[in-house]
Amino acid sequence: MSEAMHAFLQEHGILDVECVIADMTGIARGKILPKDLFLKDEHMRLPKSVLLNTVNGEQPNNLPYVGAADPDMVCVPDEATLRVVPWASEPVALVIHDCQNFDGTPVELAPRAVLRRVLSQYAERGWKPVVAPEMEFYLVARNTDPHVPLMPPMGRSGMAELGRQSYSIDAVNDFDPFFLELSSFCKTHALGVETLIHEAGAGQMEINFTHGDALELADRVFLFKRAVRETALRHGIFATFMAKPMETEPGSAMHVHQSVVEMASGRNIFSNDDGGPSDVFFHFIGGLEKYVPPALLLFAPHVNSYRRLSRFQSAPTNVHWGYDNRTCGIRVPNSAPENRRVENRVPGVDVNPYLAMAATLSCGYLGMVEGLMPSEPTPDSAEQVHDDLPRNLEDAILRLRGCGALSSMLGERFVQAFCEVKELEFATFSRVISSWEREHLMLLV
Repeated sequence: MSEAMHAFLQEHGILDVECVIADMTGIARGKILPKDLFLKDEHMRLPKSVLLNTVNGEQPNNLPYVGAADPDMVCVPDEATLRVVPWASEPVALVIHDCQNFDGTPVELAPRAVLRRVLSQYAERGWKPVVAPEMEFYLVARNTDPHVPLMPPMGRSGMAELGRQSYSIDAVNDFDPFFLELSSFCKTHALGVETLIHEAGAGQMEINFTHGDALELADRVFLFKRAVRETALRHGIFATFMAKPMETEPGSAMHVHQSVVEMASGRNIFSNDDGGPSDVFFHFIGGLEKYVPPALLLFAPHVNSYRRLSRFQSAPTNVHWGYDNRTCGIRVPNSAPENRRVENRVPGVDVNPYLAMAATLSCGYLGMVEGLMPSEPTPDSAEQVHDDLPRNLEDAILRLRGCGALSSMLGERFVQAFCEVKELEFATFSRVISSWEREHLMLLV
């Protein structure tokens, strides 16, 4: 371990270190090591198959991806991600690890490696993406029975929200103790969160991140989800990042603002010297229009994700684009030339942030290198347009499997394995008999 890591652990009196990776679902996996064992510089080892877990803990046939022996991979700590765990009862640190084979090459199945792969293709052309995610989530009352619908929690008023409270300051203040502690945790955890607003749904909040490097932002989103859930538990409520947690409330998104700068000069290549939009700006939009539909599995990775992507639910059902048009899947906000950017409004908040970042940047990259031109911008409502995107998880799997360009960007081996994981999840879900079926079919058909 480096001297800087030794000094950090010493300075903060750290006793244990959480050594974590993200699996394909975005769940934190790893080990908790005593500080002295961590400092021995013996990198953590985990079986490669841990990357292939479905959200309910099953695994597809992993033989084609990890081999019959189910070998280990080497998990190497990324010093830049080392931080204190603020909610721990004793001094604990956390560090995110990169997954490597024993010859030092990246494990292709690891989501962080997939994003690094995409960023390296940008770097080969002298480009660097800049992103800024917006995270929506719900605060809900404690619910330990999965058969009971979720409900908004009670705030300091002693009453639960029942109506829509978009941008309400008072509705946010109703949960001041939660947000004050979350703000403190985010500062200690070095997450760089920026703006807090109340979104449209009852108990639905949104927090925006400062813009920056895509890998760093994916790390911060990955850690932020856990910070929110931990804070909520301390305040007697739950926080959920389900895409559509309540039947009558809008879903939750992870909108991603993105631009591209020259690595050498830092110039935003989406703008010309005269301040007007550049050709590559429109090519980037063209790439999103063409490739977001086959990439949807990475933006809507669960069966619940597709409940969000429905008309008149404050969610896009298309990949049309427009200037400052929130009914489009692709929005261009009003901005100065140096800040010209594109907002992808399709991803749900239930995504694996590494894979969603990799996917949206892949779509834009392909548009730039293929010289794709977008459609005409949509000036009016696009709510009625709903035929661009796959309508369910099974359709999305087929679309991703059939897109060679995205497989080339993300890694063919990864795409195949990810689709296998999602096919198993869909098969497991399809066996479930829902309350709707029992209510309407049991005695009537």
